[in-house]
Amino acid sequence: MHVSSFDSEDLPTNISSNEHFQAVVERARSRRGFLKTGLGLSAAMFLAGPAAVLANAGNQAAAGAPPLLGFKGIPASTADTVQIAAGYTATVFAPWGTPLFKGDPAWKKDAGDGAAAQARQAGDNHDGIHFFSIGGSNDEGLLVMNHEYTTVDKGAYTWLFGPGGTEPWSADKASKAMNAHGVSVIHIVRNGAGKWEIKLDSQYNRRITASTEMALTGPAAGHGLLKTSADPSGRRVLGTFNNCGNGWTPWNTYLACEENFNNYFGTTSGADKRDAAQKRYGISPQGSEYRWEEFVDRFDYAKEPNESNRHGWIVEIDPFDPKSVPKKQTALGRFKHENAACTLSADQRIVVYMGDDQRDDYIYKFVSDGVYQEGGDNSSLLDAGKLYVARFNDGQAGEGYMGGGEWLLLDKSANAALASDAKFASQAEVLIHARLAADAVGATKMDRPEWVSVHPMTGEVYATLTNNDQRKTVDAANPRPANVYGQIIRWREAGGDAAATRFEWDLFVLAGNPIKYTDRKNLKSGSATITADNAFNSPDGLAFDTAGRLWIQTDGKYSNSGDYEGQGNNQMLCADPVSREIRRFLVGPRECEVTGIAFTPDSRCMFVNIQHPGEGGDSHWPDGGAALPRSATLIITKDDGGVIGA
Repeated sequence: MHVSSFDSEDLPTNISSNEHFQAVVERARSRRGFLKTGLGLSAAMFLAGPAAVLANAGNQAAAGAPPLLGFKGIPASTADTVQIAAGYTATVFAPWGTPLFKGDPAWKKDAGDGAAAQARQAGDNHDGIHFFSIGGSNDEGLLVMNHEYTTVDKGAYTWLFGPGGTEPWSADKASKAMNAHGVSVIHIVRNGAGKWEIKLDSQYNRRITASTEMALTGPAAGHGLLKTSADPSGRRVLGTFNNCGNGWTPWNTYLACEENFNNYFGTTSGADKRDAAQKRYGISPQGSEYRWEEFVDRFDYAKEPNESNRHGWIVEIDPFDPKSVPKKQTALGRFKHENAACTLSADQRIVVYMGDDQRDDYIYKFVSDGVYQEGGDNSSLLDAGKLYVARFNDGQAGEGYMGGGEWLLLDKSANAALASDAKFASQAEVLIHARLAADAVGATKMDRPEWVSVHPMTGEVYATLTNNDQRKTVDAANPRPANVYGQIIRWREAGGDAAATRFEWDLFVLAGNPIKYTDRKNLKSGSATITADNAFNSPDGLAFDTAGRLWIQTDGKYSNSGDYEGQGNNQMLCADPVSREIRRFLVGPRECEVTGIAFTPDSRCMFVNIQHPGEGGDSHWPDGGAALPRSATLIITKDDGGVIGA
């Protein structure tokens, strides 16, 4: 999802004289920070507190440990090519339309393939991605990726049917569009020459689309709001779509995250028949931009009012069992899921952090009832647990912290605000309408929560807040009105336990543009660590590698003018959580988003996705010439064979 323009007249008129805001500004600009963590910290050191952590980081530096960031940053770019740090190579792999099964013909360069062919090809607009090693190998595994959406503009598909190919709109074209969505499971191997290839005869290769049968599981399964004429049980649903970021579990399943599912529902009735919940979730009042409802009745909310309730969930997929039925996990709540970051609590329960990618929406956490059993049967671990939503409080919580916070339990029987609210007749309705429940308990409205990632050694949690150009009322966690640049927030759970209900937080970085705004007292210039050499807007994808490097990907404005002067195309950067230094590592081609990140077990091969290049018609990447632009995966290696980023 992209940022949009705003009108300066929307700015609060009294913001410069607001003493509270000025205090927020000063604290947001502070470089004291928290969690002065270093490489290789033990859990004991983490729990010892910031002072001990800082001392350990200093000892490591004095001992001459190598810097965490081992590459030279690169400049911004507006070229229609991939730019990458010196000493690295990025190879294009599995672009949209790539055949995934033996004997299938090559993709037609005019995008003339029909629905049946698309169901057996790599889908469109690659997003979240993960590499599941086979037997611990660095040379063979299952590459699983989301295909978020197909690019459309006012009901016209930009590239899926070739330029101008949307009309006449038909049932077959709707089917092809549905098959371009979903998830691909791709068995890949590295040959003797070191080149990655798709194993086309593999039993694992699989396409999951907007028509694949799935199970609704967990507390809301079978509820009346999930029942339709085609599924009176409320337990079987067709398809997943608009899968944005992703996650993966310790038991080797893939989590696909349904984000802007609302864009696929409309009505041919000619009237706005939405109820309050459908409006809160953004269902289109009349026709949808994807137009599926014109040929598939379940996407017409007037004909099937409950169908949209069956989307907006986390979908668990077993990539190693091609016959398995994907599961929509209702215990994790229904909203516009960006990604799912899994970790374990002190007592080995699974904890999943999630963001709802909408202006003024929330950050959530799920804590399982059951305990993870290494090597055991964990297949039902996401079926039951507690769902929380975050409140970020102002006020100094401790040395180096900007504030404290609490996790508010979204439970009909345990939260008084929900128990007395007639909108929620049961816990199932709390989960189906999780956004409304979060509204009711007073969670903090955030600047579009995107990806969440957990530090592999310290357990600190980072989340990208990509932007909020419509914010008028600021708070400590979201300190800028009409925020077009975004920020990254981080927190430490009480006692270092991911299942804790309280935390302390600070802002890791305020993205900004010191090229455009040279007065460093202006929050639009960003944090002190943001310079002319690494300026960016709209942080989106976020992931730690095993060494603790924080990789940041952007999906923002690429006009290279106005507020975005000098920032070029979307990019990927890398940060040191201790020093807060940020360097630009990669820049994508024109009009793309850089998204999705995965590694082989040895961290010597990285997988990154380039999504919607040329969405406005100004790219021919990756094939060049006059070719249609195609989303694709980049396979990134270091020329000397070393660890990525080191």
